[in-house]
Amino acid sequence: MTSVLPFKIFVVEDNAWYGELLMHRLGQNPNHSVQRFSTARACLDQLSELPDFITLDYSLPDAKGEQVLRKIRERLPNTEVLVISGQEDVGTAVSMLRQGAYDYLVKDEHTLDRLWNIVGKVEQQVRLRHDNNQLRKHIGNRFGREQAILGEHSSVQLVHTLIAKAARTTITVSVSGETGTGKELVAKAIHFQSSRAGQPFVAVNMAAIPRELVESELFGHEKGAFTGAVARRVGRLEEANGGTLFLDEIADLDLSLQAKLLRVLQEREVTRVGGNQAVEFDVRLIVATHRDLLAEVEAGRFREDLYYRLLGLPIVLPPLRQRGNDVLLLAEAFVRNFCALNNLPLRQFTTEACDRLLAHPFPGNVRELKAVVELATVLADGEQIQAEDLPLRAGRAPEDPTRQLSLRDQTTAIVQNCLDEMGGDVLAVAARLRIGKSTVYRMIQQREVHIG
Repeated sequence: MTSVLPFKIFVVEDNAWYGELLMHRLGQNPNHSVQRFSTARACLDQLSELPDFITLDYSLPDAKGEQVLRKIRERLPNTEVLVISGQEDVGTAVSMLRQGAYDYLVKDEHTLDRLWNIVGKVEQQVRLRHDNNQLRKHIGNRFGREQAILGEHSSVQLVHTLIAKAARTTITVSVSGETGTGKELVAKAIHFQSSRAGQPFVAVNMAAIPRELVESELFGHEKGAFTGAVARRVGRLEEANGGTLFLDEIADLDLSLQAKLLRVLQEREVTRVGGNQAVEFDVRLIVATHRDLLAEVEAGRFREDLYYRLLGLPIVLPPLRQRGNDVLLLAEAFVRNFCALNNLPLRQFTTEACDRLLAHPFPGNVRELKAVVELATVLADGEQIQAEDLPLRAGRAPEDPTRQLSLRDQTTAIVQNCLDEMGGDVLAVAARLRIGKSTVYRMIQQREVHIG
């Protein structure tokens, strides 16, 4: 059973009898850790203990309540302070509330009950905030760039580098790669390593939404906009406000909606279906596809203007068959996680099993490998996974739809995109990509990139 952290309360009260009364009432909860101080100085000297809640007597022998409250708020802005006074002065109460006091109570026969209720509410808020911080830390660790895309191959290291660069800015990111390579994991890694980590991450699979519902899903709708619209619905763009919107399988978006999406992204405002009021939004956009978007443009199935609007920072995920020994590294990680989750003894791959994994093309990429390894872990009779435990089916590797680029080609595409976006400002491009301006000038001189 997980132990509950004590809720630390400071009682600042110079009246010994009343101070003991407050301590007795608050101490009736076994999770409360209560300390009393009779002067402002004594309390301020102990703020390094990080109390969760403070009751503050307005009239102390060495300071007035306003002064003490201001110093507490400066040092502990997240700690709630409840002011308790022996005088009912509306002006004083308003002044203290404006300075950040949680509430203002007058000492009377109802004070203890009101205090108990207030402390209960604040404690619930503090514990919820703590749980959220722990969850955010856990998610941040889980979706760190090395944890999200595990691997030591040079192509994966390049992906790690691009994730880090993307996370430092709000540039649009386009992720491409075969099915099962981890495109959504890259999107989550960028989001949770960025300054927007505490805001929503909203993922939308364009291929999974019926064509007639895509507009309502993205932009929302007003009540009565169409048959079945019995209430207003906020779209995914509004839902992701302040955070990140991930549009997976963007190539599946119907041509008729591509123009609408382009305008919405350019104007940074959306009008719900059936409505006439524009709603502003602020999202970081990440798109993904397993198709070659440029080929889709050339075939007339994707708008060229939208293509360039979404290109942003391109990240190409390599198929598993091109990652060498990363297959074994990932397989071992999947076994460890699966065994830990199911309280099984750790399994090891035999040499023959490793050879079989390395020889398989994995058309389903990392997703297929994970499924194969977990099933093999279940099928294994002992603590070793044999070659025959691996349920691998014969199959050829798919055609590479993303036209895998070399490291140089990807670098050139990124620099060219930034030059276009920043109007040819070489210094601004160098600053954004954190490279030397001489590097950009050299690429221009060698006609690898161009201005205008």
